Amino acid sequence: MQLKLHVPITLFCWLLVFFCTSCAYNTRRAKIKRQFTHSALLRGHFTGFALFDLDDHKMVYELNSDKYFNPASNTKLFTFYASLKMLGDSIPALKYVVRNDSLIFWGTGDPSFLHSDLKGVKGYSLLKNSGKNIYYSPVSYTGNLYGPGWAWDDYNDYYQAEINDLPLENNVALIYADEHDSLQIKPGYLRKHLKCDSAYRPAKFHIRRDILSNTFFYPFMALPKGFKQEVPWKTGAELTAELLQDTLKMPVTIVHQPLPADAKVLYNTNADTVYRHMLQPSDNYIAEQLLLACSSTKFNTLNTDSVINYAKKNLLNDLPDAPVWVDGSGLSRYNLFTPRSIIKLLCKIQEAVNNEELLHSMLASGGSSGTVKNAYITAKGQPFVWLKTGSFSNNYNQSGYLVTKKGRRFAFVFMNNNFTEPTRMIRDEMVRIVTFIHDGY
Repeated sequence: MQLKLHVPITLFCWLLVFFCTSCAYNTRRAKIKRQFTHSALLRGHFTGFALFDLDDHKMVYELNSDKYFNPASNTKLFTFYASLKMLGDSIPALKYVVRNDSLIFWGTGDPSFLHSDLKGVKGYSLLKNSGKNIYYSPVSYTGNLYGPGWAWDDYNDYYQAEINDLPLENNVALIYADEHDSLQIKPGYLRKHLKCDSAYRPAKFHIRRDILSNTFFYPFMALPKGFKQEVPWKTGAELTAELLQDTLKMPVTIVHQPLPADAKVLYNTNADTVYRHMLQPSDNYIAEQLLLACSSTKFNTLNTDSVINYAKKNLLNDLPDAPVWVDGSGLSRYNLFTPRSIIKLLCKIQEAVNNEELLHSMLASGGSSGTVKNAYITAKGQPFVWLKTGSFSNNYNQSGYLVTKKGRRFAFVFMNNNFTEPTRMIRDEMVRIVTFIHDGY
């Protein structure tokens, strides 16, 4: 008789736990929903949100999560995942062969090659110390200088460096005032291309590069103390060879030879370091070049489309909604993703990294680092969000990971498109709602 009563009581207990848990989720969901429905600021534009419980593996709350949004630099999360799956521990610097007294090399798209911060020098050292005649073959890259849908009039801005097979020093010229208040340019090889234009009259001292060449114009006006500006240069095989030759202090000859099957690969910078430099400050240049490094590794050619198509077919075919993905950085407004697909991507990234501390260290950290260094600031200084931001005019998004006061772990996506208010106001409202979730769980 006791055995007969035991089964119903156990079943009742399980049903009670399920009921209480379900009620708790519904209550929390209702509270989160009110944060959105009562926000006049968010009602004025297209907003999407998704909150996923990483411990219970279930969606807690969704708002327009099945709708497509322009992700801006949230696109870099897709580039990050593709790189995690297609590259090894280090980024390939060069492919090369030695033929008698000659060393012939091909670029791999490596963004760290002589980078101002990453300082990838292994490729440089190989060329410098080979004791061979150096030949550079630029035939691997089959794409365009810009990604699809990039704004042509941003060519002069630091964040839109051109894409090529062998980037050097970020593909950006640093023009600055030295301690003697004299205008300088780095790399110094470009000094001969720095010219004064008396007809150029900007509102303040500003450098303008000719759109079709590497002539950098500055106005005939007083040079401000501490002036500094980064301007992308116009890439080309000839300029690459000249810059290398000037740096190596030895001849670099251009040849046009296909990549042979027996080419060796020289690896450069630690991949996690490169990812961190892409994700925290949202570096467009690194993102674009990483896709070329993936292409070099997987296909022995340099083509962004081949990597994106491969990733969509083989790595992202389980997303809830097919991504419209066209570039590595998110500069293009052609990119379109849904919040629930980015949630799935965040889960896949977490699984691929398989180290939560390492993953968090590569993302912007609330109140601590990257593009949210001045947001999500807590009294104790302990971050509770690790995320990737995405922004350009009238769009601001955040996607990443959240740990609540009670230690619950969530992935969240918060997307805002087509607003007319200042971005700061949108960001502050996002911080308010995400902080509300942090405090209430």
